[in-house]
Amino acid sequence: MTCAVHQTALPQGRGVRVNGVAIPRDVISREAQHHPARTPIEAWTAAARALAVRELLLQEARRLQIAAQPRSDGEGRRETGDEAAIRALVAREVQTPKADAAACRRYYEQNRQRFRSPDIYEAAHILFAANAADAAGYAQARAAAQAVLAILRDHPDRFAELAAAHSACASAAQGGNLGQVAAGDTTPEFERVLFALPAGTIAPDPVATRYGFHIVRLDRRHEGRDLPFDLVADRIAQYLEESVERRAIAQYVARLASAAQIEGVALAGAEALRVN
Repeated sequence: MTCAVHQTALPQGRGVRVNGVAIPRDVISREAQHHPARTPIEAWTAAARALAVRELLLQEARRLQIAAQPRSDGEGRRETGDEAAIRALVAREVQTPKADAAACRRYYEQNRQRFRSPDIYEAAHILFAANAADAAGYAQARAAAQAVLAILRDHPDRFAELAAAHSACASAAQGGNLGQVAAGDTTPEFERVLFALPAGTIAPDPVATRYGFHIVRLDRRHEGRDLPFDLVADRIAQYLEESVERRAIAQYVARLASAAQIEGVALAGAEALRVN
């Protein structure tokens, strides 16, 4: 039994052709570097699909005698002639509606969590560095963290003093103070404990992360706030229009593919197609 996920040999046979036009294997191999994937065959297949779509669109642009002047962006990058032709083809053949205010408002109301400033946490910690691969050192770090935590249960006011004396983090110089942190600023294990703490308290147990063991204190929590609709309306409109455009382009490419003779790669499934 074989599994495509584990396949590493690149496809053999006639290679990739679009209406009889061959896409050289070395061109596909060079393109594969722009398609990160779990295995070489997945990257090669993604590259072959992208180049097949590109060739399909270029053939259609030539058939319709579409021409366009290459454009430059603000950083001096200039389109190739092929890129300009594809852009002009899509602009002519794929019409997408603009997102109106009502659609933007609906999206805002249905996705309020996306338009909220993050919760901010003022925190401090004492780190006892440890490597889980070193069983003896790991146990020693845990015991040291538990011993210092026992002191803090009776003397929480000594946190800065004990951080300066024991913490393996640079924050020891500030009494363990980490300043303001938000989701994603620290490790998931640390955040799960920190975000659940009542303000002004120390976690009851040391927190294990890849860095070792932490004694964690939450000083203050600043709740995030909903961003007003007017502030995000333009961003929502752009997102909705780009989403509709991507789907419309994929459907257009799928229609072209259904009428074309394509060998060596499958372009079935409009939702999987993208124009580079």
